[in-house]
This record gives sequence, structure tokens and C-alpha cells, in this order.
Amino acid sequence: MRNLDMTTLRSFMTVAEQGGVTRAAQVLNLTQSAVSMQLKRLEEMLGIELMDRSNRRIALTASGEQLLTYARRIVDLNDEAVGRLADEVFEGELTLGVPHDIVYPVIPRVLKTFNSVFPRVNVALKSSSTVKLHEALKRGEVDLILTTEEQLSPGGETLAEMPLKWVGAMGGQAWRKRPLRLGFCKFCIFRPIVLRRLDAMGIPWELAIESDEDRSVEALISADLAVGALLESSIPPHQEAINAPGQLPDLGIQRINMYGASGRDEIATKLADLLRQGYCATPPALLRQA
Repeated sequence: MRNLDMTTLRSFMTVAEQGGVTRAAQVLNLTQSAVSMQLKRLEEMLGIELMDRSNRRIALTASGEQLLTYARRIVDLNDEAVGRLADEVFEGELTLGVPHDIVYPVIPRVLKTFNSVFPRVNVALKSSSTVKLHEALKRGEVDLILTTEEQLSPGGETLAEMPLKWVGAMGGQAWRKRPLRLGFCKFCIFRPIVLRRLDAMGIPWELAIESDEDRSVEALISADLAVGALLESSIPPHQEAINAPGQLPDLGIQRINMYGASGRDEIATKLADLLRQGYCATPPALLRQA
């Protein structure tokens, strides 16, 4: 009977998710040769090829795709079993603050893994704007926060970067009108960025709505009565990115930052580690397809 090694399976999963040994080695904090050796041993043990190495970017073979499905189930079950048997040590409650537009795809996977390892730790998820989450962290109302910002403030770390895009209704024409009608929530972190860049380009604008509700703004934009700005990964299916180079200013890149990770207890530190791994293990293309 041949037994699959858990460490080797984790390496295989990371290579598959990262699309190559180099990035996987960085995520796993191993050398490239160590990761390559683990993959070779796994292939030799099973007697099949898992990776198609004919191109510069490593891809899975059909057998590799099949093993990846099993590997995820095996690793998840292993983590759950370990967590259940050791859960007496870790109890408590954590609050994680995340802007609504970056909840998917990383956060559900991270929380699922965390719960399997620490089933007696209750994690509350607080969804709010970046401005309000910073305030909540200062007041001690949340333990960790993720934010979307142009720059990194002291005490934080950047987990990923994502383009900020103009958005409008499907096939909409609101972006052509002047003054340009804008739809933003009152505390939206993107609002001052957009206004500053419009002013720099000399484009007149007016606010079509000022609301605390994201849904109200979303409805106005979807009706082609205004345009807005969202991370490329969070554009809803009933809206689309506006491609108008030269007619609207480029909005640049936003950082997904994490704050509150330093100086925390072991449980909060573990959640922070899982968030880092979650963003490292999710290629930018998948973040954009969320």
C-alpha cells in the first residue's frame, strides 16, 4: 500500500495554484530544488506524470488535475482532524474587518481553513469601508483589518495589488456626458482619488448620489445614470469596466493592505498567516475573475 505524504501534497497544491515551482517555493519558504524533488517523488510513487513541463509555465496533466481534487480534500480533512484533536488549547473570539469588495474569493477559503484548525475560535466578519475599518481598529473593535488603499500606512503590510477601474452599466453611455455624473458612497476610499484625477484632467463632474448604502449606488450605476470606480476583481456581472483611454483618467493601482497583525496573540497571528498565504496562493488572474 502506497501512502501519500501530506507535505508533498501541500507542495503539489501550491505549485498548481501558483503555476510554477519558483512562486510556490517562495510561498512555502522552501528552495526550488526542494519543491521540485517533492514533485518528482510524488510522480515516482504514483507512477504517473502530474505536470506538463513542455511550456515555460508548468501546467497540470489530466492525472494532475484529478490528483489536485483529491489533494485538497485530503489536506482539508487532515487540518480538520488535527484541529478537532487539539482544539482544547485554542478558544476565544476574533473580529476580522474587510471591505465588501474584497470579501471574495480569498476570505471564505481562509475562514474555512481557520475554522477547521481552530473550531472553538469564533471569527466575526465585519464588512465596512476602509475609513471606518481604520477607525474601528483604533477603537479596539476589530482585531485585524484588510483595506483597499493607494499607499501603505505605518503598521501595515501589502498583501496584493489590483487595478482600480471606471465602471458603468453594460453598454452604458453615462461616461460620455459632461459634467460626468458620479456614484459613490459617502465614505468610499476611491471617491477622493477619482475626484483628484478628474480635476487634474480638467473634466467637469457632479455627484449623482451621496449615500451610505452600496446597493443604492450600484443600482444608479447599473441604470446608466452615473459611473463609479471599483477594483477590477469586484465589478458585478451587471456592470462593466469602461475602456475609454484619453477620455477618462487612468485610476492607477490599489493595494490590499493588512493592519493589526503585529503584537497579537497566537490565534490572531495564525489568522494573519492564513490571510498572507491566501493572497500569495491566489494568482492575480483569479483575483480579477472573482
